Amino acid sequence: MKRYLPFLIVVVVALVTFGSAFALYRARKPAPLKDAAASGLHVRGKANAPLTIEEFGDFQCPPCSIMAGLLKQIEDEQGSKVRVIFHHFPLAMHVHARAAALAAEAAQEQGRFWEMHDVLYKEQSLWAKATEVEPLFEGYARTIGLDVERFKKDLAKPEVAARVDADHELGASRGVTSTPTLFLNNVALKPDAMNPTALHKAIETALEGKDKPKHE
Repeated sequence: MKRYLPFLIVVVVALVTFGSAFALYRARKPAPLKDAAASGLHVRGKANAPLTIEEFGDFQCPPCSIMAGLLKQIEDEQGSKVRVIFHHFPLAMHVHARAAALAAEAAQEQGRFWEMHDVLYKEQSLWAKATEVEPLFEGYARTIGLDVERFKKDLAKPEVAARVDADHELGASRGVTSTPTLFLNNVALKPDAMNPTALHKAIETALEGKDKPKHE
């Protein structure tokens, strides 16, 4: 028995190592698209809406500012038929984009994400050109009724930054490389399909498909 003891120890250690590595792989393995898609913290609209529009956006991106207005118009037009989900995807080329995303998440800590989302896009042309954006963001926080001292503390929370990073990683895992990127019911739209006319057409087509009766 002693002859085989070293061999048995090697086998046991190998099995334990393999099991640990497999468990780690399972833990790190990205969630399937059907689980990762159409979910998010920042949602406007009913959960049972037939059409879900997901946006991966950058607050310093001028086309994203235009898209924000267009999506709000679509929400008003379609009512309960549409829900909109916003994911952060700050681009490295925009120097203040990540700071703006953090400001929106800090506002989320007081239940005011969408209010900060709207004011950041509305005032984009001002803060995007500023050298220091913190005083401007604090002013926006005050304007939308936040406790500014709490807002400043929340900006430094690791979990606030983690939510921005998680959104960015989700976008990268789904092939997002630019902003705005839209998904209609988990299907990515091509860039040339995101002008007002084409987007309205895509939404109408998606809703028509949902309204058609299913045949046995």
